[in-house]
Amino acid sequence: MNLCRNTLGYRERIKSKKQLETLFGGGKSRSMAAFPVRLVYMIQDSTADAPRMMMMVSVGKRHFKHAVKRNRAKRQMREAYRLNKHILSPASEKLEGKTLSMGFIWLSDKLMPTEIVEKSVINLMERLNERITMDK
Repeated sequence: MNLCRNTLGYRERIKSKKQLETLFGGGKSRSMAAFPVRLVYMIQDSTADAPRMMMMVSVGKRHFKHAVKRNRAKRQMREAYRLNKHILSPASEKLEGKTLSMGFIWLSDKLMPTEIVEKSVINLMERLNERITMDK
């Protein structure tokens, strides 16, 4: 049963430049890919009021010149995460006092159907859940 709310609030998003630099430039992050999406993740110590999971999406201008197409790809990834984030519930329970930061990055030069994007995001989240629950 899905006890997690299907929301993606402001607090669950990575917004600050400092958070982005630690996720992508820290050297402690790991990544995996399921075409057309790549996942970069990192487990770090959290503050008292920080959520257990934070995410961001990125689609490069190199892949799509028009913002309309970039926004569609970002919207597809956010929606797939929002609807299926309950997959990571077992992993988030193991992360007491820590935050799981995730970055979903678009790899393809073409727009994909929503079903394919959702399958890729689900695949990545299931693999991430397995890694976290196995390590701890």
